[in-house]
Amino acid sequence: MATFSKTTFDTLSYASSRPTYPRSLYNYIFDFHRDRNRRPSQCVKTGVNANARWERAVDLGCGTGQATFELTPFTHVIGVDSSENMILSARDAAKRKCQLQVDGASNAGSQPPSQNQGQSIEFVHSPAESLDFIADESVDLIIAGTYPSLLHPAITTRRYSSCRARVAQSCHWFDWSTVWPQLARILRKGGTAAAWVYTEFRFPAHPHLTPQILHYSESHDTTSSVGRYWQQPGRSVLSRHLLDVPEPSSILAATTGTRNVFEPLDRVYFTGPYFPELPSSQTLPVLMRKTMTWSDILAYLETWSALHTFREMHPEDAKNPEGPVEVRFWNSLRRGAAMGASGSGTLPVGAGDMINPDAEVDVEWGVAMILARKKYDIEGEIVN
Repeated sequence: MATFSKTTFDTLSYASSRPTYPRSLYNYIFDFHRDRNRRPSQCVKTGVNANARWERAVDLGCGTGQATFELTPFTHVIGVDSSENMILSARDAAKRKCQLQVDGASNAGSQPPSQNQGQSIEFVHSPAESLDFIADESVDLIIAGTYPSLLHPAITTRRYSSCRARVAQSCHWFDWSTVWPQLARILRKGGTAAAWVYTEFRFPAHPHLTPQILHYSESHDTTSSVGRYWQQPGRSVLSRHLLDVPEPSSILAATTGTRNVFEPLDRVYFTGPYFPELPSSQTLPVLMRKTMTWSDILAYLETWSALHTFREMHPEDAKNPEGPVEVRFWNSLRRGAAMGASGSGTLPVGAGDMINPDAEVDVEWGVAMILARKKYDIEGEIVN
């Protein structure tokens, strides 16, 4: 995460080149909050969904507020981030959204609509581990995702104006030994906490390229991979699908000595067939996908924090006659896509021996999610 705080990191490029989460992801969380996605053995009591409340939600590591604005069922929403610049950007985004709504209503000749009738949204500069400004048992839903940014459809070049700001604090960097007690304190009984990350990209039409992607992102070969340069332990927590996030019961027992107020974590993997080692009973179809040009793919590769560290450690790589490491990898993907799995080179969309940079390709990302509910009661006693 420190890479993103450096003045050499191009945050505007990052924000333009990352994927965004679909509405179906948030709907899944809302349904969980209603109990609709829970297996019978996990339900606390019959009819518990009738007690779900929709008053206040908190988005931890909110970045520029993209997920915050999706929390439309809730009356009061708070976006929290450890980067002051991100909070300022989120507030600006809220003003722009409000102005767009006013302009749209003006053009329609009606009263200006709100984000959600009567809804209020505020943004607070604070790390996820310090939530003293939120009252005890006042929150119904808490979300925390890996920072997603809208993919701009007009990206065609590799260089962008620089915007100096530190990128949002993502859930795979949380100190969960501190965060779980905070969530236990501020959640109402029956309240929900959801955290998620997205994993490495895949090309559904070109599964034979997956080994190349894995080599580039995970190998320690410094001539053709950036895998050595990811910051740890955050990268490992992400690549392991949040399996390293501890159960809140173990944290609460160890840090506060209190009874556990959470039900066991529900772990869900929207990864389709890409990770067969994950439990099949908890694996659901991919829901995060995007159609991109191959030029977009290169812009996305250039946002990787590991690449920025690689460049600092190996400045000589920029002089490679075949291009820097990310370009060499990108060209290998385009060449592999043109040749196909059989290497026959029969695809009609190639330019020479590589796919044209302006050609489009479908991209998918897996999403790993953990969900927790604060108990309604413990051994017959109400959790206040």
